Amino acid sequence: MKAGPRNLLTDVAGLTVGHVTDPRLKSGVTAILCDPPAVAAAHVMGGAPGTRETDLLEPHNTVQTVDAITLSGGSAFGLDAASGVQSALREMGRGFAVGSVRVPIVPAAILFDLLNGGDKDWERHSPYRNLGYEAALAASAEFELGSVGAGAGALTAGLKGGLGSASAVLPNGFTVGALAAVNALGSATFGATPYFRAATFEIEDEFGGLGLPPHLPEDAARIFTKMDLGQPKDANTTIAVIATDAILTKAEAKRLAMAAHDGFAHALWPSHTPFDGDIVFALATGASGRRPEPMDFVALSAAAAAVMARAIARGVYSAQAEDGDLLPVWTDRARA
Repeated sequence: MKAGPRNLLTDVAGLTVGHVTDPRLKSGVTAILCDPPAVAAAHVMGGAPGTRETDLLEPHNTVQTVDAITLSGGSAFGLDAASGVQSALREMGRGFAVGSVRVPIVPAAILFDLLNGGDKDWERHSPYRNLGYEAALAASAEFELGSVGAGAGALTAGLKGGLGSASAVLPNGFTVGALAAVNALGSATFGATPYFRAATFEIEDEFGGLGLPPHLPEDAARIFTKMDLGQPKDANTTIAVIATDAILTKAEAKRLAMAAHDGFAHALWPSHTPFDGDIVFALATGASGRRPEPMDFVALSAAAAAVMARAIARGVYSAQAEDGDLLPVWTDRARA
């Protein structure tokens, strides 16, 4: 397995990604646009999700494809971002056709970053709808990682979180990509070391190249969370997208989303807690023109977990230090 040419979600043909970051808020929005619309599903494994349009994505429901996925900071206020993305898509003439009307289908998820040191004293309406609109207009094949978009205000246990992405081209020719905004209750590293739990899956030093620790620290299995740092237990979530260019049904996309959650468990300890809103959206663009054979789908599922783990690690690795930060960035720990 090798990384795609960009090592980004957009190595899956048919997808573009746009970020908007508000430094004053220490928050932002990430829009993933699908052109043409992609078969989609979602799977929630955290106990505190904040979502929009996820019921529509169940395999037994009518609409098969989506026009975009929106990931946002801002907790429940951030759900407004999807309306901004929807407005931009409507201006583009995109959406599910109902007679003479087109309705852009934009499922969304949010993470909690309201207590991260940013100025959240907005006026009557939150800024997230406008941020979502701008994020959709900014969508392209190239995009930044770290303290940007939905990951701008993200925190983990002991380190800043961030927005990460990764991709893989499988021997069977299919491409898999992942994108994650990492705001987990738990930690992405072994204890207080700089060694990433996802190191087994790292490709070409993409998150520091340290590998696994030569000796596991004594506290490697200790449950260390934001609550140990005095932060509220309800201020967490990792929200993510897994995508492939394979032709999949909604039910198969759902299975791919479930497999990608294994990447959370490989990269974060603990994960899927009652106080995380962990969700994975799955997108199948079908750009390869091929359906996977049964063993191909096994390989896709394994790759989904590995690529997701890498995306999560890259989000924490890429976080940038900024004024007013409550926690250090990974590079500070690596230099210590």
